[in-house]
This record gives sequence, structure tokens and C-alpha cells, in this order.
Amino acid sequence: MSQKPKVAFVCVHNSCRSQIAEALGKLLAGDSFDSYSAGTETKPQINQDAVRLMKQLYHVDMEQKQHSKLLTAIPPVDIVITMGCNVPCPSLPCRYREDWGLDDPTGKEDECFLEVIRRIENKILDLKYRVDNGHFQSLK
Repeated sequence: MSQKPKVAFVCVHNSCRSQIAEALGKLLAGDSFDSYSAGTETKPQINQDAVRLMKQLYHVDMEQKQHSKLLTAIPPVDIVITMGCNVPCPSLPCRYREDWGLDDPTGKEDECFLEVIRRIENKILDLKYRVDNGHFQSLK
């Protein structure tokens, strides 16, 4: 049996979008790939609006199993997804990379967060579909 690919969701601070992607990756695609998140800098805590909305929408408490971490704190990965940093995105060795171009909702109203969460959910499901249907066969 081939091993599941490891996916890293990466942004500079690893406190909001990448954390949401890690949580939704584990929740919605854990049978297809292993999800991690990291950044080049860390924050003392995960964005509290993201934590609150993820609890409301998915009953997932990101603070229970996740924390802001550096790129060096995760294992080697096969796929890197950058969130759309609007600055040079962190670089991490991988076999496949794509950028999701998501605006950072930090400091904005809930509707902005909900839009980003919905986009991440759709992109996670698309990535799961692509992994499950052999689009990344060369990674296994």
C-alpha cells in the first residue's frame, strides 16, 4: 500500500489561513493526505476569529491539536500549498507546489473569514479529488 502524500499549508505567520487549511485538510481529506501547516514566523496563538468560526461551522477546536509553528517543525512534505501571502511566500522543498491566492481576513469582519473558510473548504475538496484520482501519482 502506498503512503499518503504529506501536504503543507504555508503562509508567513501560520496563524490563520494555513491553520484553517490544516484543520479542514484533517477533517475532510485525512483519508487522502496528511495535513500540516507552518510559516517563516509564528504568532503566540491561532487567530481567535478563525478559532471561533471553525468551532461554529465544523465543531473543530484548532487550539486543541494545532499551534503556530515554523517550517522547520514539520516533516518533509510532497505538496506545498501557499495561501497567497502578498509578500514573498515561504519556500519549502517539495515535489509539487501551488498558490491558492487567498486574502488574509485577519482584522476583518466575520463575512470575510467565512468567505475565506468556504474557499479553503472547496480547495481542500478539490485537492482531495485530485489526490484520490491519481493526479499526483508520481508522488506516491
